Amino acid sequence: MAEMIECTHCKITRSEDIFKQNLMVCPECGTHLRMSAYDRIKYLADQDSFEELFENFKSINPIEMDGYEEKLSIAEKKTAMKDAVVTGKCTIGGNPVILGIMSFAFMGGSMGSVVGEKITRAMLKGAEERIPVILYTTSGGARMQEGLFSLMQMAKTSSAAAEMDEVGVPLFIMLCDPTTGGVTASFAMLGDIICAEPGALIGFAGTRVIESTIRQKLPENFQRAEFQLQKGFVDCIVPRSEQRNFFIKMIKAHSLEAK
Repeated sequence: MAEMIECTHCKITRSEDIFKQNLMVCPECGTHLRMSAYDRIKYLADQDSFEELFENFKSINPIEMDGYEEKLSIAEKKTAMKDAVVTGKCTIGGNPVILGIMSFAFMGGSMGSVVGEKITRAMLKGAEERIPVILYTTSGGARMQEGLFSLMQMAKTSSAAAEMDEVGVPLFIMLCDPTTGGVTASFAMLGDIICAEPGALIGFAGTRVIESTIRQKLPENFQRAEFQLQKGFVDCIVPRSEQRNFFIKMIKAHSLEAK
């Protein structure tokens, strides 16, 4: 029997099959629920075209944090992923791309050394092969269990994005719910086109932290995708059902041959 899922917004309950058929978008209210990395790949990539890259990278415990190995093991069993991002090469509408999909289900999508390394290598591969890179972000920020090593990933990924820009290879970002902390403060805001899913939480610090710092009440829906679009932090909001066709158009519009 299929598992039942409750919409986080309108609270209707439907079978997992119904939600998956609708790309994890609530059929009642349209809320975009979190989606697994491999389900996103299945939707985006042409059939049988996805070839995973750097799949054997696994985190170690660089600062010997108590209990970190156990948390990694639990997350791996829960998600069938070795860390919080899957990277690979595929075609979308016949167009070759490098694809990186983060997963919030793996330790809150936190960016440790492996996540930073895989995303960096994905961008550098795109730059080297002159293939567009698409990154889906969802993260609570830096992985605190790796201390300074996790913070170093911000500079590393930003440097790779700069190298893509230097050689003129497009970087497309899709901000998913939530994208916060060090990921927002680095490569997630360095794309040539920065998109967001409807209702996605996008920011650096949380609302309560900001309100307690500035001692002011923040606007309603502060940091949601629609608010960020209004303020110019994102270029467009793309519903999940339209994302594949959207990226096909973007790849063609930004193709090196078209320039």
